[in-house]
Amino acid sequence: MTHIRSTRHRFHGHIAGAGTSGGTRLVLGCWTRTPHGPFADVMVAHPDGRRELLAPDEWVADFVAGTYEFDDVRILPVHAQRTGTAQNSMWHVAAGPLTWDFTVGPRDLLGYVLRAVPAPIGRTLTFTRASDVVARRIMPGVRTLGTAGNDRLEWYSASDLHGLSESTATWDGAPLGAMTDMTPPPDFGFSSTPRKPSLTALTSTVRVHVRPGNNPQIP
Repeated sequence: MTHIRSTRHRFHGHIAGAGTSGGTRLVLGCWTRTPHGPFADVMVAHPDGRRELLAPDEWVADFVAGTYEFDDVRILPVHAQRTGTAQNSMWHVAAGPLTWDFTVGPRDLLGYVLRAVPAPIGRTLTFTRASDVVARRIMPGVRTLGTAGNDRLEWYSASDLHGLSESTATWDGAPLGAMTDMTPPPDFGFSSTPRKPSLTALTSTVRVHVRPGNNPQIP
């Protein structure tokens, strides 16, 4: 009998998502604590439906592309810088052909609810199963729990939510258009960011199955 063990890997940070009037949809993952150290990556859904990952190194490219679905993966420097207060922070993202600046607006009502949940409880799989039912009802396209690539199970434990008040981006120097909702959903995996442009503070937990002799190359 083949023994399969599983390991859990947690990523603490933020996810930002915004659409553009030109049809490009952007998702930033900015992670402060991970098995690989701090890093940022960007998922891009182009107007023609092509899904592209901009990753800072091979480890991030392999892990993220093994969890989500992309048509192209590019390894290049990805920088995300935040300035200002939590209630009115400004972010600057530079990743190869992409330059993206956005401003975070007031906390959403759901953000206040999320902040009331103790972190040790919010990160549990049991709590996430319950919150997934609620998320699907009040935020179409958003899931907090699902099967990711390579038979991985992933769950999101959100602790805060803010809307974006401004967002501008260029690709190879060409403006991508005004900020819009994330429609249609970018379809990188089992879940999408909220339809409304937003910044979510969260912990992402990925459970990876490891078979004997198969080293997932995760520190």
